[in-house]
Amino acid sequence: METRAGDPGAFARFDLSRVDSPAFVVDAAALRRNLGVLADVRDRSGIRLLAAMKAFSMWRVAPLIGEYLDGVCTSGLWEAKLAGEFYRGEVATYCAGYKAADLPEICRLSDHIIFNSPGQIARFAPDLAAARARGDTFDVGLRINPLHATGEVPRYDPCAPHSRLGFPVDQLTEAHLEGVNGIHFHSLCEQDFEPLKATWEALRPRLQPWFGRLQWLNFGGGHHITRADYQRDALVDFLTSVQAETGCALYLEPGEAVALDAGILVGTVLDVADNGMPVAVTDISATCHMPDVIEAPYRPAMLGEQGEDSPVEPVRLGGPSCLAGDVIGDYRLPVACEPGARFAFLDQAHYSMVKTTTFNGVPLPSIWLWDSETDALECVRRFAYEDFRDRLS
Repeated sequence: METRAGDPGAFARFDLSRVDSPAFVVDAAALRRNLGVLADVRDRSGIRLLAAMKAFSMWRVAPLIGEYLDGVCTSGLWEAKLAGEFYRGEVATYCAGYKAADLPEICRLSDHIIFNSPGQIARFAPDLAAARARGDTFDVGLRINPLHATGEVPRYDPCAPHSRLGFPVDQLTEAHLEGVNGIHFHSLCEQDFEPLKATWEALRPRLQPWFGRLQWLNFGGGHHITRADYQRDALVDFLTSVQAETGCALYLEPGEAVALDAGILVGTVLDVADNGMPVAVTDISATCHMPDVIEAPYRPAMLGEQGEDSPVEPVRLGGPSCLAGDVIGDYRLPVACEPGARFAFLDQAHYSMVKTTTFNGVPLPSIWLWDSETDALECVRRFAYEDFRDRLS
């Protein structure tokens, strides 16, 4: 498994014993820095920038996000309801497959409703007309598949062969754009500027016939804009040029970039044994708390981990569940590996928080908000047995 780098930032001086375990700790100051970078790109390029709730839905910081960005993008009814309750600005909703029963409320909550195929748009045309007759105001988008793969992992590549995400652009006709205000595509995953530029160069001639009639283009997410080495000046120049050429308003929907390196997951060693190498059971579960470790797969970076040249012996860390594959990886801990020892994994604010489960009755991590500039620390949420019980029956 590849190690996904994480910047320890201010967490290098955070006392892990200040929170319970397991616990997500999000640094508000790191969020502000990321949001400031995103807002700067938005302001210099003149685009609209929406935060992808699928990656980071910690609504306790919704007011902070609203200070910097233009709104959020959601993935269906429940995220749209969360957006309507806590977030400010525009709401763009895309779902691979809408249910007719959900559409009236989605129409009420959303400024943009993006469909996965022309067939869905045609099928739901009466519902959209009825919603507009009730006074709902929204426009309609179509997600296309650029048919230009740039991702390294097929599971995370919307342009992989036989993808269900987006209408193949080589099938797009004038009739498919009847009643469509904008085009959406999302084909990146944790990537920098060059893959976006290459995707647009492949897509541009296919969309050029409709530049005069489309109102907006949405380039989706997967842009690691807040990463230190991202080519932000080149991105600004590119976005400015595309707007001038197409006459369209442009949208980006970063998700990870909002919370990149802004959170840690704190855990505790519960037991240590030897089975050919030291093996430790922890209260952090890969399958319950960091499922991308198994799905991607990847090896999360550890706060303060010792280097390979260290005399510290590596320990295999795994969770408390009954899944044999509930293994996080092999680590040289910065503290003695013994029951009660605290440790933390870096860059866990995005995706980990939204993907947690209670499989096997494993408790959910609590959620904390820390401000590294003021040292203020707040417990936002603790989860109890009832949260596990009530979702089952």
